[in-house]
Amino acid sequence: MILAIDVGNTNIVLGGIRDGKQVFSSRLASDRNKTADQYALDIQGIMTMYGVSPLDFDGGIISSVVPYLQTVIPAAVKLLTGLDIMVVGPGIRTGLNIRVDNPASVGSDLIVAAVAARAKYAPPIAIIDMGTATTLSVVSKEGNYIGGMIIPGLWVSMNALSSHAAQLPYIDLTGPTTLLGTNTVDCMRSGAVIGSAAMLDGLIDRLETEMGEKVSAVLTGGLSSLVLPYCAHKFYHEPDILIKGLQILYEKNLQSQQK
Repeated sequence: MILAIDVGNTNIVLGGIRDGKQVFSSRLASDRNKTADQYALDIQGIMTMYGVSPLDFDGGIISSVVPYLQTVIPAAVKLLTGLDIMVVGPGIRTGLNIRVDNPASVGSDLIVAAVAARAKYAPPIAIIDMGTATTLSVVSKEGNYIGGMIIPGLWVSMNALSSHAAQLPYIDLTGPTTLLGTNTVDCMRSGAVIGSAAMLDGLIDRLETEMGEKVSAVLTGGLSSLVLPYCAHKFYHEPDILIKGLQILYEKNLQSQQK
């Protein structure tokens, strides 16, 4: 079994993969104040919850957009399993031709998602990840990563709105949503959720117009399930696409190392 870890600014996603199939998937809160020892205990607790032993793992791989945790989490895994895991970054073979101004500046999570999407869907592909930020990544018909977009995330936007508008409360976005609210909370929820869905639809429309062809639209991220029901476009919902991408990269680089 391999341990795949995706570290985001808000959450850490852990997945156990055996023989190409996901055995478990779980989330931890990203905490820059925790030590490797503390994370080792957290990860051990998740393994115990799913009936998995640290000795069951043969290897692992991590993608992180939080520089501090890119060293702390591998150290935690080393304490727990004795394994040195792969880190997605310079030197990792992706098989993806990155056609942007500075390829090294592209977030590892965007590359991992693009690798997974390209393996499953017909290009061109648009991958939208709704996390702390909402990101759009595009893979061309030729299979190249050609650029994207970074947008303030849904929760980031709502928290900023509530903190800067004296009469607007902090709200829960998980309740029922209608197009037109009849009170402050419902109006805010409608604006956030349905407004985000309209934005995603509009982005795909503009992208298809600019590219002159239809795209395979993939939606992922922790907030994607809130917005997806209100989208007019067809999106392929892939909540664990990063775990799949990490598996692909692990296998690709393990084969390279064994040659």
